[in-house]
Amino acid sequence: MTAPTRGFVKIPCVLMRGGTSRGPYFLESDLPVDAAARDRVLIAAMGSPHSLQVDGIGGGHALTSKVAIVSRSERPGVDVEYLFAQVSVDRAFVDTSPNCGNMLSGVGPFAIESGLVPAASAETTVRIFNRNTSGLIEAIVQTPGGAVVYDGTTAIDGVSGTAAPIKLAFLDAVGSKTRGLFPSGETSEIIDGVRVTLADYAMPMMLVAAADLGIAGDETPDVLDANAALLARIQALRLEAGRRMGLGDTSKLVIPKVGLLSAPRRGGTITSRYFVPDRCHKSHAVTGGLCVAVAARTPGTVAYDLASRDGSRNAVAIEHPSGRIDIDLTFGPDGTVTRAGVIRTARRIFEGNLLVPASALAA
Repeated sequence: MTAPTRGFVKIPCVLMRGGTSRGPYFLESDLPVDAAARDRVLIAAMGSPHSLQVDGIGGGHALTSKVAIVSRSERPGVDVEYLFAQVSVDRAFVDTSPNCGNMLSGVGPFAIESGLVPAASAETTVRIFNRNTSGLIEAIVQTPGGAVVYDGTTAIDGVSGTAAPIKLAFLDAVGSKTRGLFPSGETSEIIDGVRVTLADYAMPMMLVAAADLGIAGDETPDVLDANAALLARIQALRLEAGRRMGLGDTSKLVIPKVGLLSAPRRGGTITSRYFVPDRCHKSHAVTGGLCVAVAARTPGTVAYDLASRDGSRNAVAIEHPSGRIDIDLTFGPDGTVTRAGVIRTARRIFEGNLLVPASALAA
């Protein structure tokens, strides 16, 4: 971050697509140390609060108003640390309580190209500590000849074209923000007459059968976003779910997220409509997908009762509005999930300096 000139400060930045999300990636050393000043910079950078974020680089949607902050780690066995920030579109608010698995997809390539991790000759494994959840993730990045490549033949639903695969393995994602996989102690329970599952694997979520809220579960995001009564009902249930999960008052937080679930229609394991939390995701979050997948393989949950049990228990295919996301689960001897893997892609879009009004640094 440079000294102010012409009323602006220059901050080095790389804009990347990570999975089905997009946002700026920063080195932590280029941002203010003080968290409040950092958040003001991020709000100004994205152009919030404004429905179009026209005065910044945000895209007017939660999926394109995300930030990744990366630094070298001093933890044993860890290469880099990643802090995810969700910048509200319509409020001057930054939420660092959740992780984002899609933005995580770009952390490995960004870290290598920023000089934080040396590239190997074919593939490079980057061990990432997520500060939001204190979780450890391994990212395998394609680096033939010792350089990151983005071109490839891997396609993920929700993104056009193909790219190089990035393999993510979540190693200890149980209880990412709460006290366990089922923080209330129940695999399912009743909130205001509706059966729900409160689960926390990589992302705290409230899982509900879509039919119990009067919908089929395969509606488009636009149709669901236009259903004001449904959104109000979801929010009321979500607030009580957050309290039961030990998260307190979550009216200003984006967690717990919400999954409206139904039976599969296209040969997958389960259908999910993922809310972030006040709008339906155009595809599906990675972390939310992991949570749905684990719940779908755990007896007694809302997800288990709706999921197909054809094929391998380890493979879970979640059908979403843009296609599907495939999750690979590894179970320990006691039947608990010890590892969850998913393949994503990323793209470096631009690099340079982001100009932020110097006034953003002032209290």
